Amino acid sequence: MASQRRDPPVPPLPPSSAEDARERILRAAYDLFCRAGIGSTGIDRIVAEAGVAKMSLYRHFASKDDLVRAVLETREDLWTKGWLEYEVERRGATPAERLLAVFDVFDEWFRRDDYESCFFIRSLFETAGGDTPILEAAARHFSNVRGPLRRLAEEAGARDPEAFARELQILMSGAIVSATAGDAEAAGRARELARLLFDREGLRLSESPPRSRALHSRP
Repeated sequence: MASQRRDPPVPPLPPSSAEDARERILRAAYDLFCRAGIGSTGIDRIVAEAGVAKMSLYRHFASKDDLVRAVLETREDLWTKGWLEYEVERRGATPAERLLAVFDVFDEWFRRDDYESCFFIRSLFETAGGDTPILEAAARHFSNVRGPLRRLAEEAGARDPEAFARELQILMSGAIVSATAGDAEAAGRARELARLLFDREGLRLSESPPRSRALHSRP
């Protein structure tokens, strides 16, 4: 089945209004931050990619930190809610199967040519050791990934849904870092470890394959 792809995360816009300029800046920053990181991406590069004047950027975002926080918010909308939650929900018939499907989704994501790691994790690494608005925002968006995991764990009958969601996120994060380091089998290894958590909690899984192996879109 061919992969279904959405429009780009922030669609191309005509350069005719102030609102359009803000969207172009956000789209350019999203792509650059997610691919190259925060520290390696300067304001000059963002405005060049967006095709706007530097004063236009500062008219919409008071500082680079404000722009980073806006990109983190956009990443949650596109990656956590619009991609990961969507893919997980459609791949399993039961809450337990949907939880394990996280690693099927990750396996396909890790093998894509446009795999760019996790912007939340990269932001945490880049700001570790400080007390900055970016660190606080990145930590919040990272924590928000647990929300749907906790809900599914509760529906599946886990004894401690919060603890289960945290443990699953540890495996997810480890797989992301390992895949970024070049381990093409990271998702499969994490999936096998996740099954041990399922066994411990007594969560039953079907042996049937996921509903679909096609990736919904680029996150």
